[in-house]
Amino acid sequence: MELQLNRVDYLQVGVTAQKTMRLLPASGRRATQKVVIGDQDGVVTCFGIKKSEAVPVFKTLPGQKISRLELGGAIGTVQEKIFVASGSEVRGFTKRGKQFLSFETNLTESIRAMHVSGSDLFLCASYIYNHYCDCKDQHYYLSGDKISDVLCLPVEKLEKITPILACQDRVLRILEGSDLVYDVEVPGPPSVLALNDGDGGSSGEELLYGTSDGKIGLIHIARDSPVPKWEIFNEKKRGGILCIDNFDIMGDGVKDILVGRDDGTVEVYGFDSAGDPVLRYDHTLTESVTSIQGGCVGKEGYDEIVLSTYSGWVSGLTTEPTHREAGPGQELKMSQEMQTKITSLRAELEQLQFKVVQERERYQHSSQSTTAVSAVPVFSINDKFTLNKDDASYSLILEVQMAIDNVLIQSDVPVDLLDVDKNSAVVSFSGCDSEPNGNFLLATYRCQANTTRLELKIRSIEGQYGTLQAYVTPRIQPKTCQVRQYQIKPLSLHQRSHVFDQDRPMNVLSLTGQFSFAEIHSWMVFCLPEVPEKPPVGEDVVFYFQNTFLDTQLECSYRKGEGVFKSDNISTISILKDVLSKEATKRKINLNISYDINEDSVGHTLTMIHPKLEYQLLLAKKVHLIDALKELQVHEGNTNFLIPEYRCILEEAEKLQDEYKKQPAHLERLYGMITDLFIDKFKFKGTNVKSKVPLLLEILDNYDQSTLMTFFDTQ
Repeated sequence: MELQLNRVDYLQVGVTAQKTMRLLPASGRRATQKVVIGDQDGVVTCFGIKKSEAVPVFKTLPGQKISRLELGGAIGTVQEKIFVASGSEVRGFTKRGKQFLSFETNLTESIRAMHVSGSDLFLCASYIYNHYCDCKDQHYYLSGDKISDVLCLPVEKLEKITPILACQDRVLRILEGSDLVYDVEVPGPPSVLALNDGDGGSSGEELLYGTSDGKIGLIHIARDSPVPKWEIFNEKKRGGILCIDNFDIMGDGVKDILVGRDDGTVEVYGFDSAGDPVLRYDHTLTESVTSIQGGCVGKEGYDEIVLSTYSGWVSGLTTEPTHREAGPGQELKMSQEMQTKITSLRAELEQLQFKVVQERERYQHSSQSTTAVSAVPVFSINDKFTLNKDDASYSLILEVQMAIDNVLIQSDVPVDLLDVDKNSAVVSFSGCDSEPNGNFLLATYRCQANTTRLELKIRSIEGQYGTLQAYVTPRIQPKTCQVRQYQIKPLSLHQRSHVFDQDRPMNVLSLTGQFSFAEIHSWMVFCLPEVPEKPPVGEDVVFYFQNTFLDTQLECSYRKGEGVFKSDNISTISILKDVLSKEATKRKINLNISYDINEDSVGHTLTMIHPKLEYQLLLAKKVHLIDALKELQVHEGNTNFLIPEYRCILEEAEKLQDEYKKQPAHLERLYGMITDLFIDKFKFKGTNVKSKVPLLLEILDNYDQSTLMTFFDTQ
């Protein structure tokens, strides 16, 4: 059965955060539902739909940014009380808009995540989880990494409180009181949690999660250990998950999974006969989907998916058909209704245009007066800078509440800009002088009209670190620009992991000195991505990392006055040694550095590079043959005379050229890594082999794995 949904826009509020829109339960059996939404102007808006028009129920005064909105009520009753988190305060409203709660928490940071269950309130700031019962502090937990979301398994089914935290270090933490029961590793940094079927399934222990790299999974949170049920991998390379809901939009009696992503994709997953999730429907919007819910809002009898977007639009994907079959009398009535709507919209548009002209004249007049004060327009930017494991590149996503005019990208370290299919902006590069100004990249993206979201892909080089800056200029008057800065770290292509293969040949770097635990932790934050800014609780810590480009690994274990770093890649150890020495010298700390280099690790790293290098060399060779083969094809009139291998190259020519174009300098990168490995191997022996690099590059141009291995061993 194919799902047919039609989009309808209901209302626009201010910029919205993740999980700030909910549908109130219907008051009658066939009644439509009201929508309640909180925005970053601090306004809570509740409205219903009558004759295709939004009718307000209540609207609060502006205040602090609203970070979460949840529904609650006594356990076993209708959940229709509205709870709003803004700053460190939680407010409660009835469905009519009367405020019944104002609870100022003892949190020193703003609330990032909230869950309500009966008289229990679960709140999270960046690293701190607090549980309150009847506004009295009950339990507290300090997480090892930033908390993205919080949820509690249904108390009415389990008869106990089981809070679950989604944390940035790719872990779900299951708590009991103030204690950690166990944690569950998931395939990406979890960004959102939801109860399966809305109530945890038949057992009450089934949990859905979405990750910031676009994966979805279901886990059974059993008492002693988790049982993973299924995972949906992000094969289409879509955006990260921001919201999840369960609702039977297919009408087959089984609740479907509704998903909203940060690239504007809305997905509906049904289930096959084996109980595995299957994609039934998808729809793409131009901006990120911050909240999603299934229900009935526009017209009774027609279910729909209601969603809110970053810029504040509340829209529906409804099962109500836009064009209906009707008799002549009915058709006249419909056209009359449509005509009235068009007339009212035209009148509203004229009114708005007149208001804009008035305000523009007023601004021009005030700006020319002697006491003029320049007013800089304020606008919000939603940005995300994340490392993709699949292609070892960084995604920079910039989303603005109004249309983007242009984005200037500047970097003081060498980086490559990669092609993005979804990107319609025109890019132009400016020549830059790296020596006096430290500019390695100046690129301008000129956006097409109505572009509010821009996605860029960047690949960095490990060992070269600095700052990437994005200057964002929207289409508003007077012209104004905001700058966003992103750190390119020394080991920028490393990603946090929870596994470490001890059987690989390891190089070890050991440090001792008069440094504190906080100081060595700050060096780790400077060197590596995905390290929590706050030092972890305890006297020592162990972190594992994986290089997303080469799949080599790194173990960092450190405490006050001591640090030990193990890696199967000499270049990783070399970069760490150089950067840590530099950072310690800046702080006038004397470091005692020792290292134990394993010769076998060089051959091991070259073996890991081999398949990637072989593939890229073959790809380059095929791409260089395409023009000659096409010329032969035109000359001969067909390709029958060619060997199967060449015929295959011609058939896949477009695909091969696309792949080659998307990976500029990929081969040069691999050459650079092998060269660094060669230099670093001998650097630890106290030998300078830079003069032999041209000979190494010659061997790479006529690549043979055994010749390369011999060259490394015989120098």
